[in-house]
Amino acid sequence: MKHIHQTHSHSLQSAEPDIHESSNIFNSFAGEWTSIGPNNKIIEASIGDYTYTMDDVTINYAEVGKFTSIASHVCINPVDHPMERVSQHHMTYRRMDYGFAETDDQGIFDWRRGNRVTIGHDVWIGHGAIVMKGVKIGNGAVVGSGAVVTKDVEPYTIVVGVAAKPIKTRFPKEICDKLQQIAWWDWPRELLEMRFHELNDAYGFIQKYG
Repeated sequence: MKHIHQTHSHSLQSAEPDIHESSNIFNSFAGEWTSIGPNNKIIEASIGDYTYTMDDVTINYAEVGKFTSIASHVCINPVDHPMERVSQHHMTYRRMDYGFAETDDQGIFDWRRGNRVTIGHDVWIGHGAIVMKGVKIGNGAVVGSGAVVTKDVEPYTIVVGVAAKPIKTRFPKEICDKLQQIAWWDWPRELLEMRFHELNDAYGFIQKYG
């Protein structure tokens, strides 16, 4: 993984992360062949190789695996407000902005950092989906458009709705298990290039490599 540096280019012609100039990135990391779309806001997140985001994506305090596809207007780990206080307005912790104190309430930000989201490899998150704090999404899972994910999602499971519920798995269990064991997302680039043409046939793939 390498530190994200904000640049602007038009295509993925190299392994360097491609970050749209309109995106706002803070203290985050990205792997090779990653692409961050327009108007993203990413705070203290780690993004794995080949993962891409479309426009208007928000990612806070999250670990995102490799080869993950994040559609437009997705929000991962929307930050909470301290509802137990008299006022839940952020003046109570962003105190300096309002002239109420000379320091901000660092405890709130540490609390947010302690509720990270974990997203596996080869996950597809559909348009406008929201993944709530502390959720873990397994490898190969699918989150339907507009879903609000409040609970962990098992590998290769498709979830939809508000709150999101599983409707089926992408493959029978034995196929899912073998794909997990093969862990093709960890293959080096040279091996991926050699076997790239085999990625479209799941059953032939596991027969050969499972």
